[in-house]
Amino acid sequence: MEIIKVSARSRSTAVAGAIAGVIRDWRQADVQAIGASAVNQAIKAIAIARGYLQEDGIAIVCVPLFTEVDIEGAERTAVRFTIWTVDPSALPDSVAAASLRSRDEVEDGAFDWSS
Repeated sequence: MEIIKVSARSRSTAVAGAIAGVIRDWRQADVQAIGASAVNQAIKAIAIARGYLQEDGIAIVCVPLFTEVDIEGAERTAVRFTIWTVDPSALPDSVAAASLRSRDEVEDGAFDWSS
């Protein structure tokens, strides 16, 4: 299983589709991002993928980790998100009942992360 690498220019819906596909095939996915903008795109993609998978009755959880990666001989710190499936009944009620926002709202930046 390959690591899904996200850049600041990655389309979050495209990354979300990749995450959902890997989750459906392997029940686990790893997403990696370097830099604040890339991490932002990765988080949005994970939220969108959650919606894609929820439509199929698949629930996911995610754990962020720091990892060191070598890029052209320079060591950089990346954030790696390990995502895997869980029994939907294991999710807290607040998560299971959360309404999903549309992909368009997330892509347009209209998603209110404070709610």
